[in-house]
Amino acid sequence: MLNSYAFIAPLIIVALLALFLLTTFNRLVALRNGMRSAWSDIDVQLTRRHDLVPNLVESVKGYMGHERETLEAVTQARSKAMSVSGAGIAARAVAEMALGGAVGSLLGVAEKYPALKASQNFLLLQEQLTSTENRIAFARQHYNELVRQFNTAIAEFPRNLVAGVFGFPPAQMFAAEVGDRVNVQVKV
Repeated sequence: MLNSYAFIAPLIIVALLALFLLTTFNRLVALRNGMRSAWSDIDVQLTRRHDLVPNLVESVKGYMGHERETLEAVTQARSKAMSVSGAGIAARAVAEMALGGAVGSLLGVAEKYPALKASQNFLLLQEQLTSTENRIAFARQHYNELVRQFNTAIAEFPRNLVAGVFGFPPAQMFAAEVGDRVNVQVKV
C-alpha cells in the first residue's frame, strides 16, 4: 500500500505542474493576442487620421494661402507618421503625437478665418478629425491597459518563470516621451 502512494504522489505533482504550465501559457497567449488586437484598433484609427489630413489641408489651402508654414508642418508630420508605421511603438507614438499637434495647430489657425469656419466641407472634416482623435485616445487607453495586464502577468512569480522559458518579453505602451508630447487643441 505504501508503494502505491509513493508512485501516485509524484504523478499528481507532475500533473499539477503540467496543468499550471498549460493554463499559464494559455493565459499569456490570450493576453498577447488581446494586445495585438488592440494595437490593430489603434492602427485603424491612425490610418483613418492619415487619410483625413490631406483632405483637411486641401480644404483650407484656398483660405489660408499665407499660412504656408502651418500647412507644410501638417504635411511633413503626416509623412513622418506614415513613414514610421512599421517602426517600434515608441517611434510611432512620437510621430503620431507630432501629427496630432500639427493638425491641432492647423485647426487653431483656422479660427482666424470666418469664411473657412463656415465651409461645410471644413466643418465636416473638423468633426471627423475630432471623432477620430477621440477614437485614437480610447484605443490607446485600451491598448495600454492590456499592455499593463500582460506586463504584470509576465512579471508575477511563478508566471515569470513560464514567460521566460517560452519567450514572452515585456510589451511597450503607446505613449510619447515626456519631452516629445504635443498637446492637441481642437477648437470648434
